[in-house]
Amino acid sequence: MRSAAVGFQCPSCVSEGAKQTRSGRTAYGGLRSANPALTSQILIGINVAVWIAILATGRYSSQIFNLLALQPRGGPCEAAGNQYYPGVTSAGACSTVGGDWVRGVSDGAVWQLVTSAFTHVEPFHILMNMLLLYLMGPQVEVAIGRARFLALYLGSALFGSAVVYWFSEPYGQTLGASGAVFGLIGALVVMAYKVRADVRSLLIYAGVLMVYSFVRPGISWEGHLGGLLGGLALMGLIAYAPRERRAWWQLSGFVLLALVLAVLVVVRTSALT
Repeated sequence: MRSAAVGFQCPSCVSEGAKQTRSGRTAYGGLRSANPALTSQILIGINVAVWIAILATGRYSSQIFNLLALQPRGGPCEAAGNQYYPGVTSAGACSTVGGDWVRGVSDGAVWQLVTSAFTHVEPFHILMNMLLLYLMGPQVEVAIGRARFLALYLGSALFGSAVVYWFSEPYGQTLGASGAVFGLIGALVVMAYKVRADVRSLLIYAGVLMVYSFVRPGISWEGHLGGLLGGLALMGLIAYAPRERRAWWQLSGFVLLALVLAVLVVVRTSALT
């Protein structure tokens, strides 16, 4: 494992994962990407476009921000002059008093579990997330292929959102690609371990970031922890699936984890409504 200015490089992980068979597949069964950086570049472009749209429409007061950021429970009802109606518990009732209601996952805004991973407001926040995605994304994609990389990235984001949904404040809004980025860190840990590379520097790096997530106010430790666990689990499925019928085992594992996440979301929604 080799330290970079930000993030880490694992030449042995990349070379092992990128080994070709006669069918042009990587060592983990994915189709070899002609341009391993392309998916990361597209993801960065989407994040930047959403960020610009939010800045142009009012930052934290933007309707786009309220639509995309993850809020576990809808509300509260707010009217002009920062007047709140704590007894109003539905969007319809809020509209009758002339207030604004921010929808949450528990009252139907389930898309926020995904869109929150593409939502940023502060420049430093998006800069760091996109820099880490730019540095680590191509390393993972060249090793596992584009489809598996995209599944791992989005799956890690969903893992992070699920943990946020369960453990964050019901009316707090969580945003950022950090969960997905931590998933890439988890993937690199599994890849390095699989090829018996030295993972100590990467584990130290991940540990420092996690401790920082817990001690620094305003940072979602839930999203970071969930994303890291998601990356470890999903990359574990990719790397250690039996060679015979590898794609079937990988897909089955991904579907099973998706079902587990769906059940967790349903159970949490029942508790919040």
